[in-house]
Amino acid sequence: MRKFVSVAGLAALLSIAAPCVSAQAHTASKTGSGTIVITFKDGHKQTYNLSDIARVEFPTAAVSTESSASSALVPPRGHFIGKWEVGEGNGDTFYITLLENGDALRSLGNEHGKWVYIDGEARVTWNDGAQDAIRKVGSKHQKAAYSQGKSFTDAPDNVTDAHNTTPHSI
Repeated sequence: MRKFVSVAGLAALLSIAAPCVSAQAHTASKTGSGTIVITFKDGHKQTYNLSDIARVEFPTAAVSTESSASSALVPPRGHFIGKWEVGEGNGDTFYITLLENGDALRSLGNEHGKWVYIDGEARVTWNDGAQDAIRKVGSKHQKAAYSQGKSFTDAPDNVTDAHNTTPHSI
């Protein structure tokens, strides 16, 4: 039933929007409006000109109640964007800032790095070789620290609470 409702609702939305596509196509070339932005599960976005789209199809096999239910349990990539207050493992705190473009900043040592969204968590690899993972555990977040030479599958050196001080919603 959920598949039918999702597909039927999307079809209804598209049938309402379809007449607008052709009407806006001429406007899009003049004003730059008339675009659609699609946000993917990993958080990246892609913009398409409506004038370039002839048809949008959603095969019923692509709609899965199982994946819909499980994706509700894992926060999207955009959930991790922002400035995180995290612990050092010794009682002190520092900040990890995760930017939308995949760059990361660490106030401890003024370090730079890159982050990716994998398995529902933000994984940061710092230029100094250390790594941190920010993950949702229950209703809270934690930061797991891994020293140079360790991988995200190894036991972390320390685990502390993490709090996004500037949550970014998508």
